[in-house]
Amino acid sequence: MLVIKALHIVFVVSWFAGLFYLPRIFVNHAMVEDAATIERLKLMEHKLYRFMTPLGILAVGLGLWLWFGYPEVYGGGWLHAKTTLVLGLVGYHLYCGKLLRDFAAGRSRKSHVWYRVFNEVPVLVLVAVVFLAVLKPF
Repeated sequence: MLVIKALHIVFVVSWFAGLFYLPRIFVNHAMVEDAATIERLKLMEHKLYRFMTPLGILAVGLGLWLWFGYPEVYGGGWLHAKTTLVLGLVGYHLYCGKLLRDFAAGRSRKSHVWYRVFNEVPVLVLVAVVFLAVLKPF
C-alpha cells in the first residue's frame, strides 16, 4: 500500500505542475501578437498537455486503487469531498484541452486577465484537497 501511496503522491505532484503551468502559458499566449512567439507557445502548450495527461490518469488511477483496494483505511465523507474536487480537476484538465485547441485554431477570445484568474483554480483545489486528506474532518 505504501508504494501505491508514494506513486500516487508523485503523479499528483507532477500532474499539478502541469495544471499550474499550462494556464500560465495561456496567459502569455493571450498577450503576444508576434507570429513566431505564438507558434512557440502553441508548441509548448501541445507538448505540455500531451505530457501531463498520462500523469493525471496515473494520479487518478492510483487514487482509486487506494480507495477501492484499501476501503478500511480510505473511507469517510472527506474522501467523497476530495473525489468531487478531483472530478472538478479532471474537468479543468479537459477544459484546458479545449482552450489549447482554441488557441491552435486561432479562436481564443479570452483576455490574459481571464487566464490569470483561471490559472488560480488548481491552487484553490490543491489547498482544499490537502486539508481534506490530512485533517479528514468528516
